Amino acid sequence: HFATLNAAQWSEGINIRVSAGVRVEAPFVLIHINDSSKGKPVTHTRLSMTLEAGSEVTVFERFESTGSEASFSTWVEEIDVATQATLNYYKLQSESNQSVHVANTLIHQADKSIVNTFTLTLSGRLVRNNLTIQIDGENCESHFHGLYLLNGKTLADNHTVVDHMKPNSFSNELYKGIMDDQSKGVFNGKIYVRPHAQKTNAFQSNRNVLLSEDATINTKPQLEIWADDVKCSHGCTTGQLDEEALFYLQSRGIGADTARAMLLYAFASEVLETVKNEHLKNFFDHLIAERLHKNF
Repeated sequence: HFATLNAAQWSEGINIRVSAGVRVEAPFVLIHINDSSKGKPVTHTRLSMTLEAGSEVTVFERFESTGSEASFSTWVEEIDVATQATLNYYKLQSESNQSVHVANTLIHQADKSIVNTFTLTLSGRLVRNNLTIQIDGENCESHFHGLYLLNGKTLADNHTVVDHMKPNSFSNELYKGIMDDQSKGVFNGKIYVRPHAQKTNAFQSNRNVLLSEDATINTKPQLEIWADDVKCSHGCTTGQLDEEALFYLQSRGIGADTARAMLLYAFASEVLETVKNEHLKNFFDHLIAERLHKNF
């Protein structure tokens, strides 16, 4: 529904086309800022991107807001990844606690293409990410990672669909969450393996840590398999910090707050493995470490 609303209302957009064989070294950086200092802005924007055969590009999207009033934004993007092309796609969401943000992303993969995605959600009143991947080719490789570090009353809602439409492809999905205060995380991940998508390897995992009695996680990993020669798995875990590990660190002279931050950082940092750009990886790593030490 929000994608339809965006289609009817959008007035600003970006169109990117990477020619065949071109490998763009520096990342495209797209910064979205909602200014609610003098009102309650409503924005609807779009991205259309095509990676032609053999091309490679890194895209970094950053969503922020200023001001204390409420804001509402929708963001729709359609990305076509052609044969043997590589897409590295990273997103940072750190808007105000009065902002509502709904994103719909559709990525289409052709033969032998590679897609790496990572989404870091830090704040917002309501953040909804709809990520749909159509693996419409053979010998594709796809990695989808997400991390939500939530406090206050933030609701982060991640819905992913990975659709294996052709045989001999691999997908790996890992989303992690740390919730404190009255924050709420949602993960609803679906993997479809179509009848002709034999020899598919598909893995999905969602892991969460709750730091307060009022924090909530709703998680629902799903597999729907119509092929018989596949390797697929899915699962989820939810728990609290290991008290024995905390005691061990404190017994070595580490303060309680630092010990807790260290354990949380170790839990969170795994999702950074697929970030290929070292500058962006260091940037994300710094944000995660700073957030865990200051806010938890």
